[in-house]
Amino acid sequence: MNAPRAPAARTWWPGVAARLHGRAGTWGVDLGIALLVQAAVTIPFVVPRAASLPPADWPAYGLTSLSVLPLVWRRRAPVTVLLAVLAAQVLYEVTWDGPGQTLPYPALLAVYTVAALSPARRRLPTAALTLVLIFPSVALNSGEARELLFSLLVFGAAYGFGRLTRIRQDYTAAVEDRAAQLERANRIEAEQATARERARIAREMHDILSHAVSIMIVQAEAGPVAVRTAPERAEAAFDAISETGRDAMVQLRRMLGVLREGGPAGDPSAPLHPQPSLTELPALVERVAAGGIDIGYETVGRPPGPLSLDTEATVYRVVQEALTNVVKHAAAGSVLIRLEYGPDALAVTVTDDGRGPGDSTGHGLVGVRERVAAHGGTVTAGPGPEGGGFRLAVRLPLAPAPAPLVRSPRRS
Repeated sequence: MNAPRAPAARTWWPGVAARLHGRAGTWGVDLGIALLVQAAVTIPFVVPRAASLPPADWPAYGLTSLSVLPLVWRRRAPVTVLLAVLAAQVLYEVTWDGPGQTLPYPALLAVYTVAALSPARRRLPTAALTLVLIFPSVALNSGEARELLFSLLVFGAAYGFGRLTRIRQDYTAAVEDRAAQLERANRIEAEQATARERARIAREMHDILSHAVSIMIVQAEAGPVAVRTAPERAEAAFDAISETGRDAMVQLRRMLGVLREGGPAGDPSAPLHPQPSLTELPALVERVAAGGIDIGYETVGRPPGPLSLDTEATVYRVVQEALTNVVKHAAAGSVLIRLEYGPDALAVTVTDDGRGPGDSTGHGLVGVRERVAAHGGTVTAGPGPEGGGFRLAVRLPLAPAPAPLVRSPRRS
């Protein structure tokens, strides 16, 4: 059976309803303004008048109302409405001797609407025509210079207010569009930052789990053999398994803690970036060496200053990934880890005597390259110095840790 089509109809109906509501609201506003102008032009017909003034009869009132009626459509056709209003008022001045108005309300409102809504190619010729018509209109009425100056002033003010309204609307639209663009840019930036953070957490999780599980598997496989041949080595292997598992649990708990609000374990004061440091490298080497691999660790030179936490964490993860690959793939008997500090860079080299480069498609080296590239460093991986084994060389520019802020004492 075919699915019902009613939901599709509901998808377009809200948009149609919103447009109809907007049009109805605009018609209502224009009708209200027209009624207000009608009330203003009605005043001379209802207030008491001197006997010497022209009579306020119904035909004069009807012709006056004829100049107000087009205002209902002023937003739809501003120029046409202005021309209709001017024609009605000129007809009133020429053919009827009725009560005059204090201000030409319909014409002023029509001029304002043209100035606010019409493009320049229509607005400017219409404004010029209105200006020209002011002179014969004043000549037919009183012909006084005072009335001419007053008419020029009020019509110029109506045109100016219309232009100011249009400028304000354009400015408001530009500000709203700019705000919408900034909101979109901020949303895209937030999404990109979220993706980068997820990738970082994925790399951290990979390093922690891959290293811990690899060490535990090697130690567990060596344990039964050691129980029969060297019980003291079996005990050391089991201790290494438990220590590696506990360390992995601690690091995972710290890593997952940053995903909770308020930091690890809900502690607002806890650091939001729980990263290992270089001081933890000896313990890492000791845990891996407990599996029977001869690991040498040496440091050449001294750092020019305190290293940033990100740099220390990167060095730790690089060494950890290299040792993990040695345990999982290299079948090496010895490994040499060398940290050499230069004036502006740190060289990290991990060399083993195992089976050499393979065709593994894992993500370990990819993660190492991404970490090092984030610090502007380089990675070289390949056979050892004599063609055997495997050598991982990393060069990291040294970025000193930011100096703490020192507040100057307040003067009393």
